Amino acid sequence: MTFEEIRKEIKAKKYKPIYFFCGEEPFFIDRLTSLLENTVLPEDQKAFDQMVLYGNDVNMRTVTDTARRFPMMAEKQVLIIREAQNIQDFDLLTPYIDHIQPATILVFAYKNKKPDKRKSVFQKLAHSPNCVYFESAKLYDNKVPEWIINYCKEQKYNISVKAAGILSESLGTDLNRIANEIDKLTLLLPPGGEIKESLVEEHTGISKDFNSFELLNAVIHKNVLKANQIVNYFEANPKNNPMILTISTLFRYFLNLLTYHYQKRETQNIQEMAKILGVHPFFMKDYTEGSRIYSAKKCATVISLLREYDMKSKGVGNTNTSAGELLRELIFKIMH
Repeated sequence: MTFEEIRKEIKAKKYKPIYFFCGEEPFFIDRLTSLLENTVLPEDQKAFDQMVLYGNDVNMRTVTDTARRFPMMAEKQVLIIREAQNIQDFDLLTPYIDHIQPATILVFAYKNKKPDKRKSVFQKLAHSPNCVYFESAKLYDNKVPEWIINYCKEQKYNISVKAAGILSESLGTDLNRIANEIDKLTLLLPPGGEIKESLVEEHTGISKDFNSFELLNAVIHKNVLKANQIVNYFEANPKNNPMILTISTLFRYFLNLLTYHYQKRETQNIQEMAKILGVHPFFMKDYTEGSRIYSAKKCATVISLLREYDMKSKGVGNTNTSAGELLRELIFKIMH
């Protein structure tokens, strides 16, 4: 089941005896766990029939013994196991999966890692009709702007595509951090309002003019003056603009641009091309413009340069050149 399907069923009160949420993206695990924690029981029954345990503090026998108890005041008992990845004797859950306590909703938040699917207990969880098994995968970088737009819509707000791009390029793929920033920004807006670049800059510390998003735009259009201004800003503010993030942004663009060169004859439709590249259609103008300035051969050269400077930024083959100087060299070589 998908995140949306599970969330819809929980909201409809169609519960399963066991929920096993696992994977490398904690955002979706946290959201589903919190939804169960906050909505299954009314507040006046939680003190009696809802319990949160932590994997560092319990073993599986304690978990299953607790799960087999009957609720005291409500029809259901909710037992949430946070940091479940720290439980060592997970195999002891196997008998419980086959003989569940129907009055218990047992929730495992198994975060920041994938379970070893070679173990029979995890295979059983994945295929048992008594269990909802959900693996939360990290979003690819190019999927984050669209996720930001959709997240804002869910909160009944709008966000400009450019503002979504700035948040994505500046905050990376940390969805919890992005969601927290968006939640703070929406407090400043009337219901149904729009998050614009100026609001992002004013209240998050992310500059709307000096960020990886704008540096890429300067590179695409070979705006040497603007590119150098942004590099100087990055050099003066290294903590907010790590080189690894800048290289990642440039690498993703030029890799996509190379794909665009080889696909544009076969794929004329903008929407289809956007889907192939994994970007929002709004950004397709960057690829049509970039393809006029950077040939396929130049794209391949740039990709090689980005790999080289990524290694240098990590100290390989570089003893004393600062990150700012490395970035300045890199941008010069890309644009000339």
